[in-house]
Amino acid sequence: DGAMDGVQRKKAVLSVAFRYLDTYRELLQEEGERNNSFPKVTPVVIATVLQVKTLPCNLQELSLVHLCDEEKETRKKQVRPLFRHFRRIDACLQPREAFRGSDEIFCRVYTPDHSYVTIRSRLSCRVGEILALVREKLQYSEDQPVQPGNLILVAVTSAGEKAVFRPSDEAVFTTLGVNTHLFACEPSELDSLLPLPEEIHWSPGDSKLHDMSAEEVANQLVAFDWELFSCVHEVEFMCYVFHGEQARWRPLNLELVLQRCSEVQHWVATEILQCQSLPKRIQLLRKFIKISALCKQQQDLLSFLAVVLGLDNPAVNRLRLTWEGLPGKFKKQFQQFESIADPSRNHKSYRDLITSLRPPLIPFTPLLLKDLTFLHESCKTFHGELVNFEKMVSRLFTSKKLILSMDTETSPSHLQTKAYVRQLQVIDNQNLLFEMSCKLEPKDT
Repeated sequence: DGAMDGVQRKKAVLSVAFRYLDTYRELLQEEGERNNSFPKVTPVVIATVLQVKTLPCNLQELSLVHLCDEEKETRKKQVRPLFRHFRRIDACLQPREAFRGSDEIFCRVYTPDHSYVTIRSRLSCRVGEILALVREKLQYSEDQPVQPGNLILVAVTSAGEKAVFRPSDEAVFTTLGVNTHLFACEPSELDSLLPLPEEIHWSPGDSKLHDMSAEEVANQLVAFDWELFSCVHEVEFMCYVFHGEQARWRPLNLELVLQRCSEVQHWVATEILQCQSLPKRIQLLRKFIKISALCKQQQDLLSFLAVVLGLDNPAVNRLRLTWEGLPGKFKKQFQQFESIADPSRNHKSYRDLITSLRPPLIPFTPLLLKDLTFLHESCKTFHGELVNFEKMVSRLFTSKKLILSMDTETSPSHLQTKAYVRQLQVIDNQNLLFEMSCKLEPKDT
């Protein structure tokens, strides 16, 4: 009987393993093509599904299920702009689909004089391949009479900070900040690189938000967050936790969710600090608090906390006259929201909130990754020849248990709000935001 139980258990494990492979075959295929071995993360997922503590370590010896040649040939390649690099209305209005490393995208790469070339590249390609494409484009460019020499690829932020990529680095497109752009230059030109003019200068003006309802903006924030979050496979969380930035296969969709969180925070600060009228600024403050409440109500904790953290930005928080003009009802509500964002006692208020919710929900992804990383680093992966699976949490797999139904309204105002939310224009330079704040309300006011 014991032997039979062992056989049945092995059959159950194999059944789940192959069902898992069938579900994630396209994701795993990319890794398998580079390294023909079963991903180390797979036993963790299998064990989580089975809700068992240990499984034999040699499960990693299982072969990867490959797509047949016919499937490879018939798979359609879609060339699409990465949503943050190209602000095209038509692209923004399309439902979001999961990115894979083999997907091809269009992206701009700038030169020191701020001219640019548009390249078509795989998301996962190496920096050396990107530079080869850029060099080829520059050779045929009328604006570049001199043949390009030894090029390097550099990420330049709106604050002027520079990061030089190594030729072997991969999938750099999704690692860029909100207003960070790729530059190709010769090493001697590195110090001369400057942010794009539109990233340095700003002009005051009324926000488009004044003409939009808080309900509609919140609905569009939630809808877009769901599209982004539903594109993230559980494998990407595991890959991030187990390998982090050293991963050979980057968690592309997960990085886009993290970027969106940062983008929403800076959007809140940007809109308020560009508003010169004190009464209108107070109105914006009220609207953002209402938007955060509606996101919380719809269990989108990503945008909920991103808006709250945006209002807590030091450049916004110091606007004494603006906050004093806020009605007491809104002040009290925002204080409650701040308490949920409070990191004290290991984010107890947030954890109490998320425990009280039922799926579907969008968790505050940065904190989820922090928890998963802590569990991974604080617990041993192996106990002798057995794999420890208690370290993984089940909430990761239940957050997306149900899918929200998206509306299909096509009225002009609806589409305008949808396009606005999906192509937020933000200032992410904290020094510039603080400068804007001091011009609005000097210290002695």
